[in-house]
Order: sequence, then C-alpha cells, then structure tokens
Amino acid sequence: MPEPRIALIDIETAPILGYSWGLFDTNIMHVVEPTFILCFTVKWEHRKSAKTLALCDYPNYQDNKKSDKALCEDLHKTLDDADIIVAHNGDSFDIKKINSRLIVHGFQPPSPFKTFDTLKAARKSFKFDSNKLDNIGRYLQVGRKMPHTGKDLFIGCVEGDPKAWAMMRKYNAQDVRLLDSVYQKIKPWTATQPDLRAYTGQTGCPSCQSKNVQCRGFNVAKTRKTQRMQCRDCGHWHSGRIIKDENVLA
Repeated sequence: MPEPRIALIDIETAPILGYSWGLFDTNIMHVVEPTFILCFTVKWEHRKSAKTLALCDYPNYQDNKKSDKALCEDLHKTLDDADIIVAHNGDSFDIKKINSRLIVHGFQPPSPFKTFDTLKAARKSFKFDSNKLDNIGRYLQVGRKMPHTGKDLFIGCVEGDPKAWAMMRKYNAQDVRLLDSVYQKIKPWTATQPDLRAYTGQTGCPSCQSKNVQCRGFNVAKTRKTQRMQCRDCGHWHSGRIIKDENVLA
C-alpha cells in the first residue's frame, strides 16, 4: 500500500471591508467586500521544500486583484490529493475558510481526508503558556513566526503592493515550516494523530511508521488485554495485539 500523503497547510486571508459607526470595538453595519484568500503554503511531509501560491501569481490578477477562484482551484487540488491535512487551528479556521471559498466558486467537495489540528493537540495534551503557534515554537525551541508590519501587510497585499506580497510570501512559508517542526514534536504525545498503519497496511508505529517498536507491558480493559507498545524512535505509545487471558473479565 502507498504511503499516506500528509499536507501541512496555512492560508492567509484578506480583511473584511465594510462600513461601521465607530473606530474601536464595533460592528460592521454593511459589508462592501467579504474576505477572500490571499495566499497559501503547502509542504508535503518528508519533503524539504514548501510551495507558496499567492493571488499575484495568476494571469487574471491584473484584471481582478480580489478574485481567488484560480487560487482556490489549486487549493482544491491540494485537499483532493491529501490523505491527512495538518494545520494550526485548521479544523476551526483554515479548512472551513477554504470550504467557504470553494463553495462560493462552485467547486464540488474534495475527496475525504483526515485532519490533525496542532492547536487542538496542544490544548488536549499540554498546558503551554499560550497555544499560539509562535509561542509553542518558542517554548519547544524549534523556531518562531516571522515578524511583519501588522495590518499594513494585509492592506498592502489587497492594494497590490509588490513589497507587501514579497513579505507575505516569506511570512506564510515560515508559518508552515514552523508548523512542521511543531507537528513533529507533539504528535508522538497525542492520540489524535490518524493511525498511519491504516494507509500502509504495515505494522510498526502508528505515529511515525518506524519499525523500531518495543513491547513494554500490557493495557488491561474490562473485556480484553493488549500489548503496550512504545516506538523507540519517536516515543509514541500504542496498543499491540490482543492477549488471551483467562483473568480478564469476559
């Protein structure tokens, strides 16, 4: 069976343009321009390079700087090709935001895929000072997000500023490189990582696919007893084969 295709993804979106009655902590009373996707970066696991695609890369950009249809076509293909999507806050933001733009442009749903949300994993298994990607990267000493000019960066991209686009590309790409480093660090600690053995049909570690696993005791439930296994490479614990034991309640 083929190896699972794991895509690490991050998107950047344009701010909503609208009218409001105030300048601070207020509601928009009328939307002039809804949000759209400015760019995305994808890195396939076990590949060194990441690919960033931005609105300004497409032939129709000069005619319509706010049309993300062509970009969404590439995003749709990426989701369609993936078995597992990894993103920080991906379940609540990236995946849903992508879906909202795909349906607006008339795309059909991509083929089903599993997700691994590093934000959910951080909240479930750890108590970091902050669960923001930048803080987790700092805390684990695997990298940081790239500083940028704040709202001016996003406004610059919306207005077509080449310098803003250059910075946005670097910022988006660094987010995915940091995401990859954080993902590799925390996934052995969680039970939310999809079992990779289901894709390969092979035995070994369900988290990293290593064959270097060791039986270290047993897990006992009400109706069964299983080997307790640990990967000697990434450290992930998982259950092995069922042990027939007359002392385990039927």
